[in-house]
Amino acid sequence: MTPRAVDGALRRWLRSRWPTHCLACGEGDHGDRDLCLACSAALPWNRIACPSCALPLPEPAQACGSCLRRAPPLERVIAACVYARPLDRLLPRFKFHGDLAAGRLLGQLMIQACAAMPRPGALVPLPLHRARLRKRGYDQALELARPLARAFDLPLRADALLRSRPTAPQSELSAMQRRRNVRQAFAVCPDHRLPAHVTLVDDVMTTGATLHAAAMALRRAGVQRVDAWVCARVP
Repeated sequence: MTPRAVDGALRRWLRSRWPTHCLACGEGDHGDRDLCLACSAALPWNRIACPSCALPLPEPAQACGSCLRRAPPLERVIAACVYARPLDRLLPRFKFHGDLAAGRLLGQLMIQACAAMPRPGALVPLPLHRARLRKRGYDQALELARPLARAFDLPLRADALLRSRPTAPQSELSAMQRRRNVRQAFAVCPDHRLPAHVTLVDDVMTTGATLHAAAMALRRAGVQRVDAWVCARVP
């Protein structure tokens, strides 16, 4: 299925008259995305990766060693890129500093990477706890899920999954602490009926602890298959 265009006629007209600049290096933007040709060519696409956790691999394989030892609750994970330049600059700007232009670019990368993936019955963005949402003012996963839903004509169930308790920032914790931190941290709204196949959307996957906790909550609610689409995977 070819994704629908998410750039409207008005924006294309504006771009033709007032060209933007590359969001990665600041030079002139010469492509459909807000990237110069050099930065676009240097994007660290995550093309060879474990199908179950998107960990970059040196060559194609059925799964990485960790997923072979213990099957994760996610059926398939797609990460558009490896977390490296320029993603390591664009993602923090989008996530913590309200750079929605960077978020729009990241959403375009995800649309390209996920275009050939099996279509779920719904997209579910990974939610923030309400206290963190009030502080930040927006949910970065929801901002990435919206263009994906439009491009692939998929239902967006932004209120189906709740973060039932506040958790410490995962970036400050070890792998084991991350798993403990998000254990039982998600719940499905009791009045929501979800389809059999759901795809979670998030910005970055590091150890997978947060996405796994969310996937287990969805499976407890009766979802049979849970995938994840993320912008970048930390190697």
